[in-house]
Amino acid sequence: MTTTMTLAKAITSGLDKVLETNDKSLLMGEDIGRLGGVYRITDGLIDKYGEHRVIDSPLGEAGIVGTAVGMALRGFSPLVEIQFDGFVFPAFSQITTQLAKMHARSEGRLTTPVVIRIPYGGGIGSIEHHSESPEALFAHTAGLRIITPSNAHDAYWMIQQAASCQDPVIFFEPKRRYWLKGEVDTGTPALDAFKAQVVRPGTDATIVAYGPLVPIALAAADAALEDGRSIEVIDLRSLSPIDFDTITESVQKTGRLIVTHEAPTFGGLGGEIAARITERAFLSLEAPVLRVGGFHMPYPISKVESQYLPDIDKLLEALDRSFAY
Repeated sequence: MTTTMTLAKAITSGLDKVLETNDKSLLMGEDIGRLGGVYRITDGLIDKYGEHRVIDSPLGEAGIVGTAVGMALRGFSPLVEIQFDGFVFPAFSQITTQLAKMHARSEGRLTTPVVIRIPYGGGIGSIEHHSESPEALFAHTAGLRIITPSNAHDAYWMIQQAASCQDPVIFFEPKRRYWLKGEVDTGTPALDAFKAQVVRPGTDATIVAYGPLVPIALAAADAALEDGRSIEVIDLRSLSPIDFDTITESVQKTGRLIVTHEAPTFGGLGGEIAARITERAFLSLEAPVLRVGGFHMPYPISKVESQYLPDIDKLLEALDRSFAY
């Protein structure tokens, strides 16, 4: 069955399906019960499943994740919510030194099927700690899977795929796209959550984007078409592991690659993608791989965030530079 949902509602419906089908699953987080979370993602679930499965936690991210690790070791499948991207850092040690390491530390005997939901990114007129993109910090840690949807259909299915994974998964939710509506086919699963997807075919250049910037990349491709340029757009979807095969195949066809993300380009995932594709497809490249991202600075105040965030004009400028080679 196909229905129209916002991305936020799609996550809610996906969580509902997880709780319905797996009685060992539960939700934890600050204000996720009666309030339904800051963005109301868990709205109504406490009434359906009760306080023992939709748990309002104390304000303490390290405690939330640490508790989830312990529960996972006892056979449960916790899905925890971090209210905002910048609030995850008190739990950083639990995530990177415990959650990510437990399977290897036990030589494969233990699993920690924990999902950590994190709303991330800017564009909502907020401030630092509420608008950041910390994905690269977690992608650098082996043992974590990291995914992010860009549309409602993927959001509905990817949260379920994350919940069924025996590895810990960080599920980054593009908060400025929460209200983006799309068609959700609840009968046909999305592509494997850990694979990239070509969302617009093209022949002249490739743009790789993920999460909140996929609509921007698609809009830039529309604009470029007016200049006679056919741009292929890839939704990365999985940030760890990265589906380099899909990107390589595209670049071997188009010869040019632009990688864009809201996070700073310095130390960002775009640098890893650029290096890998240069190694894999050097003889196919007609120009250097270019990156479009945030500046190497703390997230700015809301009245100037539009100058910080990648937009259509910045992507078109990068395409011009690429075609100038």
